[in-house]
This record gives sequence, C-alpha cells and structure tokens, in this order.
Amino acid sequence: MFYRELENKRVRCELCPRGCIIANNTTGFCRVRKNVNGILYSLNYGKAAAIAIDPIEKKPLFHFAPGSQCLSFATVGCNLRCKFCQNWQLSQEFDEVYGEEIEPEHMVELAMENGVEGIAYTYTEPTIFYEYAYDVMRLAKKNGLYNVWVSNGYTNKDAVKRVSKYMDAINVDIKGDERFYRTMAMVPDIRPIFNALKEYKECGVWIETTTLIIPGYNDSKEAIENIVLWIKKNLGESTPIHFSAFHPDYKLMDIRSTPLHILERAYSIAKNMGMRYVYIGNVFGHKNESTYCWKCGNLLIKRYGFHIVSYNERCNACGEEIRIAGKKWMKAR
Repeated sequence: MFYRELENKRVRCELCPRGCIIANNTTGFCRVRKNVNGILYSLNYGKAAAIAIDPIEKKPLFHFAPGSQCLSFATVGCNLRCKFCQNWQLSQEFDEVYGEEIEPEHMVELAMENGVEGIAYTYTEPTIFYEYAYDVMRLAKKNGLYNVWVSNGYTNKDAVKRVSKYMDAINVDIKGDERFYRTMAMVPDIRPIFNALKEYKECGVWIETTTLIIPGYNDSKEAIENIVLWIKKNLGESTPIHFSAFHPDYKLMDIRSTPLHILERAYSIAKNMGMRYVYIGNVFGHKNESTYCWKCGNLLIKRYGFHIVSYNERCNACGEEIRIAGKKWMKAR
C-alpha cells in the first residue's frame, strides 16, 4: 500500500514522509519494505517479533478504557533512528526481518482467547508494519475489540486517514523541537508529525501524547512550553500529556536518568499553561501518576504504576466529570 512506480523499476514509498525512492531489489530507510521488480512488498507482514498482554495504562493511555487489557505486538523495523530507543533490538539492530508467523486472523483469535478488550500496535513504529496492522485492525473491529497505536506520528496524511477508520486511540511521542528530531532521530522535517496529529484529531481518534524528557536535550523551560502550547492550541486543553523519565539506553548510555525535579517542573509548566490532565511516567508511586479533578484538585483515579487502585469519573467535591473514552471496553468496577 502507498507507493508509486517510477522508471527503471524504481518506486517511491509514500507511506511515511521520508518518501524513499527505492531501487530494484533494495529496501527503504525502515529496512522492511522492499522493491522487487518495481513492486513494493512488506517484508514484515505477518511476522510478529514481540507479543505480550499489557494493561492499557502501559501504552500509556490513561483516559481510554481504563483498567482494560490489550494484546500488544510489533514487527522489526522503524522509520526513525532514535539514539535513545528503548526497543532498539527490534527497531534498528536486526540482521534480517524475523518474527513468528501469526496471520491477522490468528492474532485476533489470540486476543479473544486471552479475554482482552483490545489490541495495541506498539513497541516499534506501527506505520512500518502498516498492512499487517491494517488487516488485524479490520478483523479486531468486527470482533468487538478496540485498536490503539503507540506511534512516533511520522506517517503521511492519506495513510493516517485510511487507518483511522479502525483506530480508537493513539499515543504519539512528541520528542522535542526540529533540532532535537534532526540530531537525535534523523528526522529532517517535523511538520508531518504535527500534521498527522491534527489529522488523527480530525478523524475522531482519541489522542494522548508522551514526551520522554532527556536531560540536556529537551528539558529546557522553552522546549516544554513550546510542546505544551502546540498541544493546547491544536489538540485541546483536555488532551492528556505524559512526561516520562529517561533511562540510559542504546546510544545514550552516558546520559544520566531524568532527575525527578525536572519531570515535576515539566508537569508544573503544563498545568500552569492550562492543561487539565498531565502525568509523570516511569516513576512508579509518584502522586502524578494519578488523575485529579482539574477544577478543584480532588483525587479521582489513583494509580500505582500501570494499575488502578481506586476509580471515580465524577468529582464528589465539585461534581466535575473527567473525560474518559472507550468506556464500553472498561472492566466492571
């Protein structure tokens, strides 16, 4: 899907904004889409390289189907080259495309057999296993399951629009400014990411965002303010924002873990700018894992890590009701 034939058996991939021009018998930037005699093939279709059952809160999605479980899976490959990737073995450092052969029908059967409420397309970038995800998603919807993506947002508009018909929620990483994306993830132009976010919103997909705070790279007051300002202006003040702690990994082993006070500063910046639902992630037991009434500050959803300890949608102090999507998939409380 999403490619154009060129002369001399070359093709242009039009799935993501890179627009790779791929010569015959070679792959694009993501290494999982190959040109064979002028036809672009998905090498990772039906090849699940990682699969697990997770709580929806792990994605993280805090305002979509709280307390539900999802079958999570991924293939190898990615259309970014993040130096701080937490799943670099899957996304970048693989010698060949590998994975367990699980056809879309079987993936949905696994979800049904395990009694989960939905399927998450995560761990690596779902865009690069688009055809596989798309076919699973169509079957999942027919069987009453939800579909959620955890994505870098680097997807072309037409692909966003087509997959949104079967997508219920998405968490998109907003990593930093253009210089950060260029030097840390090999993204030459960040505008398509923000255009994709606006398209998801236009299509009615529930959106939450995550920013991994890396000390010395994207933790300045200005950087946080710019991210929050864009979210508030384009996605709305009720969009949940997650600020997550960085831990040394892959090519950033020499960078310290994110100090708690930097995460708390980011949280305060977003709250002071009028965002209603702001969270601190990767710090288990922190009070800002939980959801508070945006009007009066009363505790409504108490979390510990990825688990819900207590749950209230409506504030018993002021009567304000928080925004929760995907309620039909919530487990009985």
